[in-house]
Parts: sequence; C-alpha cells; structure tokens
Amino acid sequence: MKIICTNRKARHDYNIVETMEAGIALVGTEVKSLRENTAHLKDSYAAIESGELWLHHAHISVYSKGNRSNHEPTRTRKLLVHEKELRRLYGKLQEKGFTIVPLRLYFNDAGRVKVELGLARGKKDIDKRRAIAERDADRDLQREIKERERRK
Repeated sequence: MKIICTNRKARHDYNIVETMEAGIALVGTEVKSLRENTAHLKDSYAAIESGELWLHHAHISVYSKGNRSNHEPTRTRKLLVHEKELRRLYGKLQEKGFTIVPLRLYFNDAGRVKVELGLARGKKDIDKRRAIAERDADRDLQREIKERERRK
C-alpha cells in the first residue's frame, strides 16, 4: 500500500468515530498526477447527494505532462461504496454533529486509488487544547524515560 497523502488536520479538528474504505472515480490524468504525489485533502469533505457519495474540495494537481484535456484540480469526485454502506452512512449523518471527512488517499495492492473516510464529530476548542496538552505530556514522559535509560 502506497500512501499518497494524509489529512492530518482532520484528526486535529474532529473525533473520528469510525473509518471505512471507498473507491474513487478518477480520469486518467488524475491517476498519473497522483502517482507523482501531487494531492492534498485539506478542507475536503464527503457528502451524500441524490443517493450517491461525493468528495468535495479534494485537490489533485494538474498533471505536469498533460495537454488541453487535463482535469480540473478541485472538481467534485464520485466515491464508490456499496449501497448498504451508503444507507448506513446516511442514517449516521442524520444524527446531529456528524460529518464524513477523508483521512488519506492511497494506492492499494492492486494499484487502485482508495480513500479512507472517517465518520467524525467536530471537536470544540477546549477539546483541541486538551489533546495538545496530553500529547505534550506524553512526549515529556517518553523523553524522561529515555533519559533515565541512557543514564543506567
């Protein structure tokens, strides 16, 4: 599995309740561009519209060796999921505060582009500060343990 890009901001801004994998419908120059690792998922999200799952605001740069038939970098792309998963997601989205955010883009073992989606609930500012404080405390603790092991 080759990871193309990750959405680190999503884990900072949201509590990820569950994750799932989805295929993504792309045109040829988008796949070639992804092989050059020229994509980012910042500010992107997924939404269910007219019974289909769509990825909005994901940026896949224009293919460098493309011609006039190159793709639009931030076009809306269709996500490929089973009907049963789509109905389950729709039910979850009806609950207050849930959204679907892409967590990473990657090539699977068969060479297909997949997107990992997270069913997420937004964090409040106090939760973000608490998460940062916990991460810093863990980092300091690990540093102390490493220092003690070095002294022995």
